Amino acid sequence: MKILIDYQGRSIRLTEERLRHILERPEMVTLEAALEKTLQEPELVRRSRSDADAALYYRYYTGTAVGDKWLCVVVKFSSDDAFVLTAYLTDKPKQGDPL
Repeated sequence: MKILIDYQGRSIRLTEERLRHILERPEMVTLEAALEKTLQEPELVRRSRSDADAALYYRYYTGTAVGDKWLCVVVKFSSDDAFVLTAYLTDKPKQGDPL
């Protein structure tokens, strides 16, 4: 398990199981380091519209395996924990309240 630090200095767990899940997608294989950079230096952070306890961290990357895309790292927060749920590439950020 890795502990990543976000732009607000919060510790976020990235378990081996979640990392394997993320890296199963061929376009994500080369972006493991980008997960941490996206948490540390996001361009956008939004609250999920489907889960008020989840935050969507976005950073734009050029030249990924599928072209220029936003990387979204989804983090679930509770009162005493935070962990990465998933991460994926997308053409545009989802709607949600800015954080």
